Amino acid sequence: MAAIYIHVPFCKSRCAYCDFFSTTRPMAHRRAYVDALTAEIGARSRETDEGISTVYLGGGTPSQLPAQEVAHIIDTIFNIYNVEPGAELTLEANPDDVTPEVAALWHNAGINRVSMGVQSLDDATLRAIGRRHTAQQAIEAVQTVRRAGIGNVSIDLMYGLPHQSLEQWEETLERALSLPVEHISAYALTYEHGTRLWQQREKNPLIEATDELSLAMYTRLRHKAKERGFEHYELSNFARPGFSSRHNSAYWRGTPYLGFGPGAHSYDGRRQRRMNLPELDAYIGAPGEPPHQLETLSDESLYNEAVFTRLRTSEGIDLNAFEKKFGPRRLAYLMENARRHIDAGRLLIESGPKRMRLAPEALFVSDDIVSDLMSLDQA
Repeated sequence: MAAIYIHVPFCKSRCAYCDFFSTTRPMAHRRAYVDALTAEIGARSRETDEGISTVYLGGGTPSQLPAQEVAHIIDTIFNIYNVEPGAELTLEANPDDVTPEVAALWHNAGINRVSMGVQSLDDATLRAIGRRHTAQQAIEAVQTVRRAGIGNVSIDLMYGLPHQSLEQWEETLERALSLPVEHISAYALTYEHGTRLWQQREKNPLIEATDELSLAMYTRLRHKAKERGFEHYELSNFARPGFSSRHNSAYWRGTPYLGFGPGAHSYDGRRQRRMNLPELDAYIGAPGEPPHQLETLSDESLYNEAVFTRLRTSEGIDLNAFEKKFGPRRLAYLMENARRHIDAGRLLIESGPKRMRLAPEALFVSDDIVSDLMSLDQA
């Protein structure tokens, strides 16, 4: 099986924390983008003959496209690729783009999962990070999507935001977990270079969340989500049973995927990555064959990527499969560098099949643990 990712780079405005490739250009550019996008989808059809199990429209803000254009993109994919019955079709949306009419058109186009960029359910916090919706709009948008017949709704939340207190975070969690949603993604704020928040921090001191506060927020999230029946299946992701993101899970398992649109990445499932350059004008100007770069991954890169992605998940690393793919020397290297974390209880070894995964209390410091396991081409 394979996956398809569509990068829609348009936004109505830029959020203060965002460093993804996006633009606020007007509608005329969006029509030209869709023409170039459908040309690329057709031109690259020979890159896979596998069935397509997931399609994901991300961005940017895909809900900024007219719903008819979304339907046109989906129809193009179905006409060219072998999309499996019951495939997961996700659209990222901003709450203030959602209306009953638009949600119904998404549903009719085949969208069966919506990922809503909520971030917070506290209006002061939303204003501070440049979101253009209110908490009430987010709540109503979730309900509108459900009424349209889309039965799989995910929301994104952020914590560790400037001036955000633990009490504010708990209130957001309570409201979020009371919504009719199947999935929650929650991310700690990072100050990305060049973003508006980065610039604000450089000019004026912000009240930043301490590591201790961020850990407390993450811990509350884990406990409250579990109480409400959500499974913690990946570091930042929680789902009701049966509703894990199939698209993102494919990334973490190394499944091949095709990325269309400016700035989109592709992976052949073996060694080659492709990145379309994040340049809208160049993309529109070369329909069907946008400028891109290719990268052939080394054994070391493949090893490091497998360690990083597998340990993010609750499944962890299947050590038998790992040895089969990378050989006994790299498995020995992995185990040698993992030993002190195993002895300290931060990494757990389980049998049937033999797996290594992060202990729950080590999830928040996973980056430090994973970095100790990375290869410097010594194995």
